[in-house]
Amino acid sequence: MNAPTPLAEIAKDILRENDRGSYTVPTRGLYPFQWNWDSCLTALGQRHYDEARAWTEIETLFAHQWPCGMVPHIVFHVPDDGYFPGPGVWATGRPVPTSGITQPPVAGFALRRLYDRAQNRAEAATRVRALLPKVAAWHRWFFATRDPGGEGLVAIIHPWESGRDNSIDWDAALERVPTAGIAPYTRRDTQHADPEHRPTKAQYDRYLWLVEHFRELGWDTARLHDASPFQVVDPGFNAILLRAAADLADLAERLDAPEIAAENHRFVARGLAAMERLWSERHGQYLCRDRITGRLIDSASVGGLLAAFAAIPTARAARIAASIEAQGTRFRVPSHAPADPRFDAKRYWRGPVWLVVNYMIADGLARAGLAAAAAAITRSSLELIHENGFAEYYDPISGAPLGGDRFTWTAAMVLEFLAMEQA
Repeated sequence: MNAPTPLAEIAKDILRENDRGSYTVPTRGLYPFQWNWDSCLTALGQRHYDEARAWTEIETLFAHQWPCGMVPHIVFHVPDDGYFPGPGVWATGRPVPTSGITQPPVAGFALRRLYDRAQNRAEAATRVRALLPKVAAWHRWFFATRDPGGEGLVAIIHPWESGRDNSIDWDAALERVPTAGIAPYTRRDTQHADPEHRPTKAQYDRYLWLVEHFRELGWDTARLHDASPFQVVDPGFNAILLRAAADLADLAERLDAPEIAAENHRFVARGLAAMERLWSERHGQYLCRDRITGRLIDSASVGGLLAAFAAIPTARAARIAASIEAQGTRFRVPSHAPADPRFDAKRYWRGPVWLVVNYMIADGLARAGLAAAAAAITRSSLELIHENGFAEYYDPISGAPLGGDRFTWTAAMVLEFLAMEQA
């Protein structure tokens, strides 16, 4: 009998399988284009076998940055009618079609990680220097357009921007979004995955109303925040931005870009102070805030645990680690608190485990000195893969694989987790 193929080799095969030359698709069929934060996290996996290819992944994404500084959440490199909504619905007018909204800005973190672990430091320095001003422009755009009151935290204006599309966090705010007048549509995602594991039609109607509303405003990103009935300050999204800004500042200092460093240090200092207004002692984690009502959203999701990715106070990180431990599911970290009656173990971001979020939480807890808590997440993540393969996401109770199969960023995170175990 042949010995089983090591996880690392399977992961590399998946990354190569989904590679389209200069960008990588998340998986065949379900997601046939380049997604923003997928690509940045995918590059972390690619560096384990091809550093140059990892840099290209991020460079391709930033080649489609808008003049205002925004980096769109999808780049439609080639026509493919297997995904909806496609470029004809977005109609952003870009030379290469893109969507008109963004995604969690993890690029600054990815750049520093690639640079710090580069085998070819000279090439890495050259490629980082070219990307520094582009990532800095993206961060500047966030605080200029998504933080109009200057509080230090940015808002998402569409659930898709969070990367946690159908999170329970968004339910109340999404109710404000009308559905009247949207164009008839046919979903493609439910043709590739079980509809019971995907967002509902009622949610999709509201997602599309927002897209059509922003399109009517000509995708003027300076106007969209105030024009959106959905404005939510997500601690997880902001933690990613603040961590990326801190990492970008560090790179800028080392590579002689002092103005970029100073600007991003300011973003971090102000943002971390503002994050404390999102803390919930009762839940032992951070909560989202509805910017329109001004109230915290009583929804204990992985977004509030992901805050550990930023340099939050150590005592807060320890409480987050304890909250994860108390959840009691076989596999960590569920995307919503299992004790909440709204928890759904199989429906996308309303309960399932996602390895990319596990990776960022584990990284943040390790940086806070909580090595045992980080190691527990790493072990749980690799157990999922050993038992259930490289799926898009997983049932945290049974471990059942859900969504797409042979998933790119899952494979990338496996390579990172294996490296963390060996460190």
